[in-house]
Amino acid sequence: MTGSQDPLNDPVLLAFLDESLPESRMAEIEARLRSDDTLRQRLQVLAQQHDQGVHSLGEIWRRHRLSCPTRSELGAMLLEALSPEQTEFIRMHLEQTGCRYCQANLEDLKRRAKETESDQLTRRQRIFQSSIGYLKD
Repeated sequence: MTGSQDPLNDPVLLAFLDESLPESRMAEIEARLRSDDTLRQRLQVLAQQHDQGVHSLGEIWRRHRLSCPTRSELGAMLLEALSPEQTEFIRMHLEQTGCRYCQANLEDLKRRAKETESDQLTRRQRIFQSSIGYLKD
């Protein structure tokens, strides 16, 4: 294992195929695939089984993202409207599991929240500017 967190077992390779590993882990596996014919063959067999519908319970769980919070749950977390337990679970899912799908959703929600704040500020400034003449004594 070259600095990896866990061995390259079938679940890890299937997660690699689904592109659901953290970026650093994906890059590590890609580097190993370039130099390891046996690993490439193993991955090819797994990909064929995957395409033929041979699924494990773990793979079904990952593919359907059963442990992923919904987008509304991520938004509620940003608004601090979740229980501490729910927030802790989502943080663990994002940080320890490194779910790229949920990280992307969270970043998108943060970006949209900033855009909304900016739009509100611009709107307030326009209203203020347009009503200056009416506010004189």
